[in-house]
Amino acid sequence: MATNLDMECAKLGAKLAGQSDDKTLTNALSVLEEQGVYAFFLYLGQKNDRRGVTNLCRDFLKHHLPGGFGSDNDAFKATQDIAGDIDKLLLARDLLRQSLIYGRYHAKARSGAGGAQ
Repeated sequence: MATNLDMECAKLGAKLAGQSDDKTLTNALSVLEEQGVYAFFLYLGQKNDRRGVTNLCRDFLKHHLPGGFGSDNDAFKATQDIAGDIDKLLLARDLLRQSLIYGRYHAKARSGAGGAQ
């Protein structure tokens, strides 16, 4: 049975909202859209409090991109590996974008409901 990637993005978005706030997810989304996948991981990696978001996104891509997303935690090497296949690179960007959008909605719903989701 084929995996519904949109539902997988929604699940990741819920996890991202549990690891971060709306502002961080919005900023990460901006970096992803303006600068790309590698810059996205650099942005998240610059502060230790974002490590959970980084790890969730990396694991997600490892499991949902055809051929995975690198075997170690080196975002440059992993991005370089998928950059040879533009379809794979664009799929990675689109999956991350959709997940961040869902994460923002979850985070806003949580903060708007007084912390309850």
